[in-house]
Amino acid sequence: MSDWIDQVEPLTLKGQIKIPCNWSVGEVGSRFLVSLRDDQKIIGNRCGQCKTVYVPPRMNCGKCFKRINDWVDLSPEGIVEAFTVVRFAYPLQPAEPPYAFALIKLDGAHVGFLHIIKEDLDRLKKGVRVRARFAEKRTGHIKDIEEFTIV
Repeated sequence: MSDWIDQVEPLTLKGQIKIPCNWSVGEVGSRFLVSLRDDQKIIGNRCGQCKTVYVPPRMNCGKCFKRINDWVDLSPEGIVEAFTVVRFAYPLQPAEPPYAFALIKLDGAHVGFLHIIKEDLDRLKKGVRVRARFAEKRTGHIKDIEEFTIV
């Protein structure tokens, strides 16, 4: 019965499978996203031991591994620490090219987080100041910050 396998040429099909899924961002992530949605405010949290301020907030400190319980309001402004400009289109991108992915360190935070800049890309450079622009319709998603704009 297994003789047929020797007579069949293997077929390989290369491709991608899109698997939509939802998952919980947990207690800490929920508080961050609700603040974006309801208050148009960016919050982070500060480790009680080493005083590192994280955004997005984390449950545990990445430096000393202690649970973080202190919440802080952060400025919607900060500086670009690094960036890359995207000039090609791909279906899963967050915006139409050209736009930039930027590592943004908000005033009051010790770590940067990744977001997008859609305008004034010719003025974009390391150290430039940017400000969060919130979406008109917010749903509790990181894209409730529509983009960062150069100040």
